[in-house]
Amino acid sequence: MAPRISPLWWPALAVTAPMWIPWLAVRHRAFARNVDAARDRNDRRLETARPLPLPELEKLSITVLVDEKARPGFLHDDGVAYLLRTGAGGLLVDVGFGPATPALEHNARRLGFSWEGVDGLLITHLHGDHMGGLAAARSRTVALPDTVRPPRAGLPCFLPEPAEAPGFERVVVDAPRPLVAGLGTTGPLSRSLFFLGPVEEQAVLARLRGRGTVVVTGCGHPGLPLILEMARRLAPGPIHAVAGGLHYPITSGRGSYPGFQAQRLFGTGRPPWRPLTEEDLDRGIAALRGAGVERLLLSAHDTCDHAIRRFATELDAEVEVLEAGSTVTL
Repeated sequence: MAPRISPLWWPALAVTAPMWIPWLAVRHRAFARNVDAARDRNDRRLETARPLPLPELEKLSITVLVDEKARPGFLHDDGVAYLLRTGAGGLLVDVGFGPATPALEHNARRLGFSWEGVDGLLITHLHGDHMGGLAAARSRTVALPDTVRPPRAGLPCFLPEPAEAPGFERVVVDAPRPLVAGLGTTGPLSRSLFFLGPVEEQAVLARLRGRGTVVVTGCGHPGLPLILEMARRLAPGPIHAVAGGLHYPITSGRGSYPGFQAQRLFGTGRPPWRPLTEEDLDRGIAALRGAGVERLLLSAHDTCDHAIRRFATELDAEVEVLEAGSTVTL
């Protein structure tokens, strides 16, 4: 396993330690407070969760507009954007880096993406790789390329926290609820991230007739055990499939820089002295086994290839890596 920081940088880190160690100490105190607050919020949300009135759908298709892996002729990117379609309509989930990189515009054009039959947009959480780029995240404004904007105003944009969504009817989700197209949301679930601060993230739920619940995540920041527990409370019965990001950069990470495994260092949500380990992955695999998940559709944008291989070999489930340009039907 490659070190998260190259040994070539260690002398510089030692020399600058008097500057960054106090900053880390202050950061850790705030992080610890946020961890406690997030746990309390999530406990209250679980206690009050009740089954949602979601219809039983005959099928659900997931078209991958943006992801780390891509089919020939499509562009890959470190963000995600998925188009969910059911017999009752459609929902666009996340917009990757939006106009900040060419992937969404290019892939949408190649796929012939249209807003016809799409009833809204959902942003899983307010990070740049899901809401339209780093500038979008800083300004808390969802950003889309001009060619991917809806032709009519008024479609709902379901947000887990207050943010702007030009051209959409902004809907801030504060609890589990039905959405559009026969789909539902877990409502926001909290996580304290060491470098990025608190985040609220929602996942999408669908019920398939005779098979069970499908859970579609963005990054999975709240953690698999919590997401799956909330899904079971909102849609009692078996969990048929989980799709999207699960955030397991164990041995490597996406978007690294010379000498830095940036995602493993800054993107795990943990203090830099507590990396993700095989034991963390063990707990994720156990959570999926315990839920009886039959299909796992993984985004590689936040999960390393080693973790993907372990999911594929150790789960008694059909495991597939999502690729931009592909459509999976459940």
